[in-house]
Amino acid sequence: MIVDLPDTTTSKVSKKLMALREQGGVIALGRVLTLVVVTKSGLEEEAIEAANDASREHPCRIIVLADAGADAADRLDAQIRVGGDAGASEVIVLRGYGELAHESESLVAALLLPDAPIVAWWPHGAPENACETSIGRIAHRRITDSANEPDPQAALARIHKTYRAGDTDLAWTRLTNWRSQLAAALDEVDASPVTAVAVEGASDSPSTILLAAWLTLALEAPVTIVADPAGTGIRRVRLTRPGGDVQLVRPGLSVAELTQPGQPAQRISLPRRSLRDCLAEELRRLDPDEVFGRTVRSLGAPRVRKKPRDVPWQRGAGAKLRLFATDVV
Repeated sequence: MIVDLPDTTTSKVSKKLMALREQGGVIALGRVLTLVVVTKSGLEEEAIEAANDASREHPCRIIVLADAGADAADRLDAQIRVGGDAGASEVIVLRGYGELAHESESLVAALLLPDAPIVAWWPHGAPENACETSIGRIAHRRITDSANEPDPQAALARIHKTYRAGDTDLAWTRLTNWRSQLAAALDEVDASPVTAVAVEGASDSPSTILLAAWLTLALEAPVTIVADPAGTGIRRVRLTRPGGDVQLVRPGLSVAELTQPGQPAQRISLPRRSLRDCLAEELRRLDPDEVFGRTVRSLGAPRVRKKPRDVPWQRGAGAKLRLFATDVV
């Protein structure tokens, strides 16, 4: 069911929600959190679809703040989606014009679930400092996606400078399967140390930079980024060891090949993660992601050269990679 409320107020929207529940019980109770999505009008549907899918695992109220244009006269158009149009959630889309186009806590205050955690998500247009925005200040978790920014590396550098506990980025969430597979691979070989690491990936991929930073902290070995200008995402990780190299290569979109000393090559499933999967993982844990925090704070000023040989990353301090396996969701 979709109910349109043109030229309205959040108070009227709240009352309409209550009326829908009283009339037909179409909105189930038992929501575990409020997800506030901050985006632009015209870009909201992909985010709503992903949030609806994720809500089947995490029932929530989804509030979408869609900037419809600051040049228009002040007006607020709303839309309520419930039942089959909202997954296991209830979706409230607020399209603001004029002064109401700007992100504001006052727009969502009357619609927040009482005594429930708040998660803020910027699928596009990440703010300079998520923690200091009007919505970010009231949120328990703040999710951005540096890969969707015009300059992903600059967006990642901003997160490095402004990081606060509770911040996370979907470029990091996309690495969960890579981290899990690499940790498992090192658990299967002898204890000889990793002396060097090479991470090959797209030159503009923030996930490539984050994976290299995580491996630097975990292994205390020099990590080299090999840029792949023609590719997207991560293509290869090579761990150099006296006892034989470990290499994980994904030439396509879903299947990777793992090579380890003394063993035949293995083909393993390593698909690119969907937006729904990444969002569901972030909603699964509402406590700060300490591993992401340590990783993004270690970045310094990352730079990637578009050459086969790159400047090694600065060595960091941390536990062995296999000890980080418990941090992988």
